Amino acid sequence: MSVRLGGALRELRIHLCQTGKQSAGVREFIQQNYVNIKKENPNFPILIRECNGIQPRIWARYEKGVERSAPLTNLSASDVLSTLRQLVK
Repeated sequence: MSVRLGGALRELRIHLCQTGKQSAGVREFIQQNYVNIKKENPNFPILIRECNGIQPRIWARYEKGVERSAPLTNLSASDVLSTLRQLVK
């Protein structure tokens, strides 16, 4: 699994619930992939924000403050990775 972050992309933020069923795939994605993604992109800011009871979502901030987001509700870890790759493009 390789994901190169950079270019116009400036920051990633992942919001999830620590215990909610809707965030299970996001938690699994973080456990399986975060370390490898961070090793490949050591200086890139990846923020993980946990809050009880929220719907999981990923935010991408690009040049000039442009932001895009996508819901991660009830997605599997592989679907979260696919969503991340779409935002990186």
